[in-house]
Amino acid sequence: MEKSKICRRCVLVENGVDVRLNQEGVCNICLDYSEGGKTDNLQRNPLESGFIKILNKTKGKGEYDCLVMCSGGKDSTAALYFMKKRYKLNALAFTFDHSFESKEALENVKNAAEALKADFLYFKSEFMKEMFCDILKNNSKAVLCHVCSIWYMDIVLKTAARFKIPVIIGGWTKGQCSRKAESARERFDEKEKEFASMSKETKEFLNMYKKTNPKYRDFPLSMREAITRAGKKHKCVILSPHWFLPFESEEYVEIIKRELGWKYAALSYPAKSTNCELNFISVYNSIKYFGYTHYHVEMAKMVREGVLDREEALKNLEINFDKTLLNKIAAKLDYRFD
Repeated sequence: MEKSKICRRCVLVENGVDVRLNQEGVCNICLDYSEGGKTDNLQRNPLESGFIKILNKTKGKGEYDCLVMCSGGKDSTAALYFMKKRYKLNALAFTFDHSFESKEALENVKNAAEALKADFLYFKSEFMKEMFCDILKNNSKAVLCHVCSIWYMDIVLKTAARFKIPVIIGGWTKGQCSRKAESARERFDEKEKEFASMSKETKEFLNMYKKTNPKYRDFPLSMREAITRAGKKHKCVILSPHWFLPFESEEYVEIIKRELGWKYAALSYPAKSTNCELNFISVYNSIKYFGYTHYHVEMAKMVREGVLDREEALKNLEINFDKTLLNKIAAKLDYRFD
């Protein structure tokens, strides 16, 4: 990847479609941001008092105050920690395993739930393996991580409805939210320019695939569809404490290491993350088809906001794997990269 193709202000890579660089090497997303995309500080940095107000509306009214989506990564583990320790809520820790979760991630969740005395629900399923396999074998440009996250959110929403849980907590960072976080509708905005092609390809694949494979006929076409559909049966709000709290990841990583025994995975992408094995394949394909990944989009936002240093972001986004690892993971899907 040539450095000349990377925006000089953020970390987005020019692909000639969604992201374009001007003569000064600045991308259209950064230009939009500086020419009017900004909102006031309160809009971009909602106050913790607002978060507490939301939590207090339903606290103590059900078996669980909230469901925390726990992947075992630093952000979701810290989210569980804050809900239990800072806000004193009765939280249900929920983890799903699609057979590609790392041993370290699952150990992190188990250790955190035990240390915090939180009820822990572990859900393992191979339901998505057939779809993952067909995406690869058909050379589809559908983004594996996006398809997987739609499935995961659909499961989480159904679980929250089953236990009548009013609040769903995720570990999303400020880079994963582009505006005031009052509900998940703002969090999952597939209309953002950076995601235009990814969203289009993923929706087109799902629309076609649902018609040809009855197993997935009820699969949502997007995260927003999953949330809207679930909301007709059970009302809940979906938030992340990281949108409201002033702590940077370095601060809460030290806390969860010390108090929960949390550890980074031996190998993960981006650097300083604890993502699943399938993520490596998703990253490889996203760069191949679109020039960048959703991690580039998230870190680019954080760089623009001054939350993350550009050089650190570029370092974190460096590829730290090769096709040997990809093929080891892809073997679970009966696929091989040439």
